[in-house]
Amino acid sequence: MADKKIDNIHARCPCCGAQLTIDPKLHRVIASEAAPKQSNIPDLDRANALLREQAARREAIFRQSSEDVKVKSQVLERKFAQALEKSKDEPVTRPTRDIDLE
Repeated sequence: MADKKIDNIHARCPCCGAQLTIDPKLHRVIASEAAPKQSNIPDLDRANALLREQAARREAIFRQSSEDVKVKSQVLERKFAQALEKSKDEPVTRPTRDIDLE
């Protein structure tokens, strides 16, 4: 019988991504090539864009909060004016003290 030529099996490691060459007769890895290293260098353009977005968001929040404070102060001024008008119509009475009740 003639031996059939069996080619090596090429597979990729699911953990590290290395390229493995497996001999089907020996059932062993006969060669491996490390996966290309991924660059850990941050994308500076994306980081710059994120910083600009965050700065714009902070500025918008600050503007909104300052506007809220202005509106709140206007509301308090109106309430004070209404209470002052209401108190002008009422007669001034002396407060009751505990000593007066005896």
